[in-house]
Amino acid sequence: MCGIVGLFLKNETLESELGRLFSPMLIAMTDRGPDSAGIAVYGDEVETDSVKMTLQSKDDSFDWNHLADQLKAHFTANVAFSTNANYAVFKIKAKEAVVRHYIQSHFSMLVIRSAGQSIEILKEVGTPTEFVQRYNISEFKGTHIIGHTRMATESAVTTSGSHPFSTGMDLCLVHNGSFSNHNRLRQKLKREGIEIQTENDSEVAAGYLNWKMREGSTLSEALNGVLKDLDGFYTLAIGTRNGFAVLRDPIACKPAILAETDNYVAMASEYRSLADLPGIDDAKLWEPEPGEVYIWEN
Repeated sequence: MCGIVGLFLKNETLESELGRLFSPMLIAMTDRGPDSAGIAVYGDEVETDSVKMTLQSKDDSFDWNHLADQLKAHFTANVAFSTNANYAVFKIKAKEAVVRHYIQSHFSMLVIRSAGQSIEILKEVGTPTEFVQRYNISEFKGTHIIGHTRMATESAVTTSGSHPFSTGMDLCLVHNGSFSNHNRLRQKLKREGIEIQTENDSEVAAGYLNWKMREGSTLSEALNGVLKDLDGFYTLAIGTRNGFAVLRDPIACKPAILAETDNYVAMASEYRSLADLPGIDDAKLWEPEPGEVYIWEN
């Protein structure tokens, strides 16, 4: 099963309303995925010489101030952060790779959920309603967001095994379906230096996109590569710094629907997630075609 939702704002005056508009969309997918929920939200960008990292602790009591002090001392750089339950988003004037290495070496109890200049990823086990309430998703602001509700079928119900998956800067993926050749592709990606941390086949697809784009492919080219190199049935929603994309497999086995107005583009596994959006009665509604790449960017 699993449910996918996405919302891309064309009208910048709505950016303060992103979380409020999106939260009911995610909750409406509860029946498709009651085990866990997660989002990737884009906005509040840092400068090109800085990195924005979303970190997760096992509990709400981690001393984020101590981490900030250590980062400031080590990098002699500006460090700002905000917290949300057991998550924190850090903005550091330093290179992503060196910050990642320092955190993994000195604060191995933390998990880096995302890194980039715009992206923030939060995910957790439990129902979508619990997720939305715990992390105050309705208060989020930004330009676009994708989300996922999971019904675990191929791996255990864990936070790390939940969606979205991010394996590159400002790049993430959510997936409804199943890949049949992910184990073989996992080995190829490992040889190419792409680290896959879980048994979830969806993370392999995210790693594949990261690899293709690292090698010079555009997002469209990388997604067309998915059609050639990944076997299975799937609907994918992909988040990037500039926008989001949707792709269904060549026989369109998994459901998806798109809605577009002058103010937004919205995507969901089922129409009920779109039904309460403003202006939905006048929106252009359609099902994405099999094997066709759809991309919206700022």
